[in-house]
Amino acid sequence: MIALTEAATLHPLVLPARADAADAGDLLDYARVRNASLLETTGRDDEHLEPDALLALLRSDTDLERRQWSVVEDGETIGVAVLNVVADGGGRTAYVTINLLQRTWGRGLGTVVLAQIEKTAKEAGVRKLLLWTEHTDRGEVRLDSPTGFGSVPRDHHARFLLRHGFALEQVERVSVLELSEESTRRVTALRDAAARMADGYRVVQWTLPTPPAHVDGYARMKQRMSTDVPDAELDMPEENWDAERVARHDARHLDRGNTVLVTAAQHVATGELCAFNELAIGRRADETTHQEDTLVLSSHRGHRLGLLVKTAGLLSWRTQHPLSPQVITFNAEENRPMLNINEAIGFVPVAYEGAWRKDLP
Repeated sequence: MIALTEAATLHPLVLPARADAADAGDLLDYARVRNASLLETTGRDDEHLEPDALLALLRSDTDLERRQWSVVEDGETIGVAVLNVVADGGGRTAYVTINLLQRTWGRGLGTVVLAQIEKTAKEAGVRKLLLWTEHTDRGEVRLDSPTGFGSVPRDHHARFLLRHGFALEQVERVSVLELSEESTRRVTALRDAAARMADGYRVVQWTLPTPPAHVDGYARMKQRMSTDVPDAELDMPEENWDAERVARHDARHLDRGNTVLVTAAQHVATGELCAFNELAIGRRADETTHQEDTLVLSSHRGHRLGLLVKTAGLLSWRTQHPLSPQVITFNAEENRPMLNINEAIGFVPVAYEGAWRKDLP
């Protein structure tokens, strides 16, 4: 426990064996405040996680050393903080999150929490912090992305980050597709058009866990995802993927209760997997679907494979998960090829995230 103010303290979150264990009270408070803070910031519940699903997400593994804290004031949990140290790149990069309930803003709590997280990160050998946050436009002056694509308002989050040495590096668009009969007809027509352009390729699909026949190809594409997607000057390290990492990736989703459909394009002549798309949903049938990674290997671009795997995946998903009302996805504003596909499918922007970087001395 670390004293932040006379009344507030920072408590490392000790993870229980199960979310329903007798000692899980701190986890339950952590989950409640996390979910409430995200709802206050975004106005949406698509990132809501029940304690048991969240517990699976909070555990460290070979790829990420995960640390979490609760911010407690007068015996009440009022905020949460996260530091995830990335193993790739020698552990010099970490993802940071601070979520405080809005009624506690403006009293300097975020500043003292960030100072403690930075101290912990430096002691662990971290030299770069990365942070993503959604920004709410209330008419503030805009801050342009250095990529030349997109901007965010100088809202509460932006002002805090600028004041503490973070730099805006990229803007991400949050887009939503409403699933309906109309959208299904549009997606079907686009899938058929893409299939005509994708001569020499076929669609293959699987639900996690990944079948042995596709592990190596999936691992190659996931590794390329870490290098080929625009990341401005965030300079995220290249991820090293192999069969063991695919197994860990699959297990993390399954432990959270997620169902994940992978739709890939396979080059018929060589058998190479050369494009893929992921759709994921939690335990509830009526949850929002998350469109996660999508990639086309550079050597296979120009055949509408991105459109093919996205539309083929959505059509299968609509059959398998008819109660899911919508799909949400995130794309860099400069990633015009993927935005073109999303816009053609019917995704519309609903919010914008800033991707921020701070180099530690």
